Amino acid sequence: MSDRPATTRLPAERRRQQILDVACSVFAERGFHATAMDDIAAAAGVTKPVLYQHFPSKRGLFVELLGELGQRLLLELEQATAAVQSGRERVEAGFASYFRFTTRNEAAFRVLFGASARNDPEFADVIETLLDDIARVISSLIEIEGTAEHRRVLAHALIGIAEATSRDTMTVGGAGAEPEELARWVSELAWFGLRGIRADEPAQTGAAPGSPPTT
Repeated sequence: MSDRPATTRLPAERRRQQILDVACSVFAERGFHATAMDDIAAAAGVTKPVLYQHFPSKRGLFVELLGELGQRLLLELEQATAAVQSGRERVEAGFASYFRFTTRNEAAFRVLFGASARNDPEFADVIETLLDDIARVISSLIEIEGTAEHRRVLAHALIGIAEATSRDTMTVGGAGAEPEELARWVSELAWFGLRGIRADEPAQTGAAPGSPPTT
């Protein structure tokens, strides 16, 4: 009797997505370097030749997985923020969509923001592109008088808050709150913080160093 896994025939795109979904769980549990293509094939219930038909290498599979997960997160963020009207609602909706994605797809979060993706230059480039895309969406929602660069920096700061909060919910003794509750707490901090931001004032010529600005 053969030990090879039985392969159910699926359309190519469905099989490809099934492999990506399984690979996400395996990579999240073991990390990139400790995972072999044999592990993914076994977990997906396919033979290695079938696996290599879809993905020529483990590195290529991981890069595609990062891109696919990143696009899912970005799409959810865009859809959530487009569905509400006021600035306060958009801030909360953005956080809520992020926390829904991370708390309900813990494996995806660990793959996207784990050590494997951050410590490899090729993988890190994919993640940095994703973070820039997310920052672009968030910066368009920040209603301050500052420059585009000012908003971009603030957007990355908000991403850092969201990522740190997500990590806390996954630790023993962490918040463990529902996504909507997390969003309400964090968006309140972000909203009132953003309300207090002022545009940079141009430097005054002729003022002595350290002298207070005139009013």
